[in-house]
Amino acid sequence: MNPQLLTRLGIPDGPALRSGMAFVASYVRAGGNTSRLEEEVSAIVADPATFLGDPLREALARDLYVPAYKQRDALAPWQQWGSGLEAGAVQQMANACALPVAVAGALMPDAHQGYGLPIGGVLATDHCVIPYAVGVDIACRMRLSVYDRKANVIPGQKDRLANILERETNFGMGGAFKDKRHHDVMDEDWNVSPITRRFRDKAWAQLGTSGSGNHFVEFGAFDLNAEQAVALKESGFDIPPGEYLALLSHSGSRGAGAQVCQYYSHIAMERRYDLPKEMKHLSWLTFDEEAGQEYWAAMNLMGRYAAANHELIHKYIAKKVGARVTLDIENHHNFAWKETHVIDGQEREVVVHRKGATPAASGELGVIPGSMATPGFIVRGKGKASSLNSASHGAGRVMSRSEAKQSFTWGGVKKQLAAAGVQLLSAGIDEVPGVYKDIHHVMAAQQDLVEVLGKFQPRIVKMCPPGDKAED
Repeated sequence: MNPQLLTRLGIPDGPALRSGMAFVASYVRAGGNTSRLEEEVSAIVADPATFLGDPLREALARDLYVPAYKQRDALAPWQQWGSGLEAGAVQQMANACALPVAVAGALMPDAHQGYGLPIGGVLATDHCVIPYAVGVDIACRMRLSVYDRKANVIPGQKDRLANILERETNFGMGGAFKDKRHHDVMDEDWNVSPITRRFRDKAWAQLGTSGSGNHFVEFGAFDLNAEQAVALKESGFDIPPGEYLALLSHSGSRGAGAQVCQYYSHIAMERRYDLPKEMKHLSWLTFDEEAGQEYWAAMNLMGRYAAANHELIHKYIAKKVGARVTLDIENHHNFAWKETHVIDGQEREVVVHRKGATPAASGELGVIPGSMATPGFIVRGKGKASSLNSASHGAGRVMSRSEAKQSFTWGGVKKQLAAAGVQLLSAGIDEVPGVYKDIHHVMAAQQDLVEVLGKFQPRIVKMCPPGDKAED
């Protein structure tokens, strides 16, 4: 087994790769079954923590976790859900838990490598916020509306429903409505930071729009069985079992949110100049700093703004559909919250960053999507303490956008969508189903985090047309 094969199995270059080669040599000398060698390496990459304490495998397992810059004697405790996660995502989680301000962490089963904290990463910090641990698309969120119409109306009204999506949504980086839409969020104080003040007009122009990347608005069939209907009633929604017409949307705070992230991340990086290159996107701002207070206020404003975008999308579409909304559920998955958690046996307030992770406190409802051809789910949190009350935010990517463009053709994808009963109005080839993990495997890996209370199956999907830079 050579270094190239080890790299393909997920071992990053550097100390881990050297330990990987050493493990291979030791494994062979110990008389291990060489036909199972790839399986052995893959198992260590998938869950290094399992092999800590194993004399033969520990060196490789520890090198997969070693942070780029160790700032404390022991990493903040963290746990991983799911297997076969990218080694780079695991390394980024270790880096985050090596920060002196880190308190605890968790890695969700849809995790993949991002900037600083991995997508699917959850991090609790002490008295500070990390802009890039929230993400560029601040307050990216989901919203699901279920109508008082049966899903069997979809086939006969496909053209009408498609036309509603085309007319009442707006995609693209510069997307804006010709006639501004209105919401009370624009009457709030946008002077909480110089960035929100500067970009208020742009935010208003983009109010009610969806942007680009993995953002979407789609009609679909929401399926609710008898047991799930009882559970939803416990959560305040009295809906009979059945299959209903529903609308699902996914987007965030658009250009204004991205500018807030970039501005305050730059300040944080200047102040945490001693962090190595691999960890610069984990730079933090304390709440004792004016910049930290400004970012927190701006982030929360972007949260309300993102919620307003979804509210308007759903309001205008419901009006055109001419139906009553019987169930409305939404949640952020790129945000930070001040929460109380038990740490080392004591309750304390921490800042919980969820970058591509769904809040899942006990009884809390949320939405976890799949892909344009696979189902999404309404879930109810179980309040798992070791996950910091979190769950995945979707299926998670398995390849980059550039890889996707080289791997798929529309001919094959259209056959797949047709087989799934999905009408695609627009999207880039880098958002097709094959770029995502199997959502069923992801959900199976987090049964201790959430319970499923309903399933949404996409039927008519609208995303940003090809060509725009991704904003997700």
